[in-house]
Amino acid sequence: MKQYPSIPRVENAPDELFESGHLWLLEKVDGALLRFQLQDSGLVRFGDSDRVYDDPDAVPDPYQHAVRHIRENFDREALRNAVDDVLDVVFFGEAMHRHTIDYDWERAPSFLGFDVWSVSRETFRPPDAVEQIFERLGLHPVNAFEREQQAQYFDPDSYAFPESQWYDEPPEGVVIRNKRGQRAILPNPDVRECNGPVPVDALEPELAERYATQRRFERVVEALEASGRPVTFDALYHRVLEAIIREEYSRLYHGRSNVDMGAFRSAVAVLTRAFLDDRTADR
Repeated sequence: MKQYPSIPRVENAPDELFESGHLWLLEKVDGALLRFQLQDSGLVRFGDSDRVYDDPDAVPDPYQHAVRHIRENFDREALRNAVDDVLDVVFFGEAMHRHTIDYDWERAPSFLGFDVWSVSRETFRPPDAVEQIFERLGLHPVNAFEREQQAQYFDPDSYAFPESQWYDEPPEGVVIRNKRGQRAILPNPDVRECNGPVPVDALEPELAERYATQRRFERVVEALEASGRPVTFDALYHRVLEAIIREEYSRLYHGRSNVDMGAFRSAVAVLTRAFLDDRTADR
């Protein structure tokens, strides 16, 4: 599966990027790269920036919320109808779990697509096509701050960052693209100067009670019922755990964290069972 190339910062970008043509200015979101490809069998194969996983369940825990989101929303039939060979297409995006920025997690989708690779053409699709492709396949593309801005009028040094679409502050940065495949990143220095995550300060059962709240269980139940899915122990437990890991990734998996994730999962399981028992008793 195609690996995603590194994107240079604006000071190292090719001169041609700003000399002619039109630019798309896309929000640079603070997630983790996730790529995927539909197989002939109908299964979706996933990869992060370095590894490819033949079994979706083998994808590391912090990405599981995005894996489930893609598997539930990706329109496989629409892709089959659009291309001769589904293996010709590789999709790239961001798994949206917390690093530096505390997004509005109910507003931000689990996955935001930003690029599409054609194996046969050996090229990335232009940004306008990428946006349309993800929307037609049932997934959210990374949002564009500006489309078709004339390149010669764009000045990175005077650019004023707009508000992020996914929380009420400026974005991590902007990805600048043209239709010839050239691109660059303009980082937001104010966001990069934010402090890192605070290490956890409690044992696993206390952390589970802190994060697996009654309201969180209720939100997951509401989402399951709205989608017509049964509220089973497995469905509730896995989705609550995914949501916690997504929102608290930077603390639970931080280099200085000493959280025993096995013990943490067990504690969340106990709370899940208690919630379901109370819910059954109330009926």
